[in-house]
Amino acid sequence: MNEILDWILDTVQSVDPIARTLLAGVGILLETSVLIGLVVPGDTVVLVASTAVGSVVEYFALIVTVILGALAGETIGFGLGRWFGPHLLHSRLGRRIGEHNWHRAQRYLDRRGGPAVFISRFLPVLHSLVPLTVGMSTMRYRRFLAWTVPACVVWSFAYVSVGSLAAGGYRELSRELHWAGYLFVGVIAIFLLGVWGVKKLLMRSEAKHMAEAAAPAEGPDAAASDPSNLDANR
Repeated sequence: MNEILDWILDTVQSVDPIARTLLAGVGILLETSVLIGLVVPGDTVVLVASTAVGSVVEYFALIVTVILGALAGETIGFGLGRWFGPHLLHSRLGRRIGEHNWHRAQRYLDRRGGPAVFISRFLPVLHSLVPLTVGMSTMRYRRFLAWTVPACVVWSFAYVSVGSLAAGGYRELSRELHWAGYLFVGVIAIFLLGVWGVKKLLMRSEAKHMAEAAAPAEGPDAAASDPSNLDANR
């Protein structure tokens, strides 16, 4: 196990630190914009890049880059929603996602407001849909940033810290323990299991709002919750 991990970690660490850091930023940018996040595992890219952190400077450089990448991606999503929302909704990609998912995200945002922006950063699918949906809503960009910046900071510190600490601990222990690789895998597995558990808890805590958002809108609120009508309501 140690030999395999040594090879993997050495391969990652052999990449130029600047290039490695920029790749992590681009990975998270793609995850949070233009719906590419539905297929691009930005969290995996960041976690792998963090295992090669070799100094305090590299640690904070990676965190700052990931935060900026996430904000840039969400800003792109917001801008696309603001200027091309209705066109995206009725595009081939929009139809594949499903109109009900778009409307569900919009009604969830209408119901929860700012907290929906913060929470969505930690939820699958919604972390890609919400920035676009916010752009199609009447929420101002300044308020959007006020909620998404803290979420990006928490997310970035969690992933980079766990990846770098696990790898650093492994490198120290591997000199004396032949089973140190299993500890490394265990730490990463526990972290990912914890992430999964947090997502489940968030989904459970938001279940009521999700269910209400999934229900068909009625009356005058229905028109307001339809993204295709938002341009007329600005």
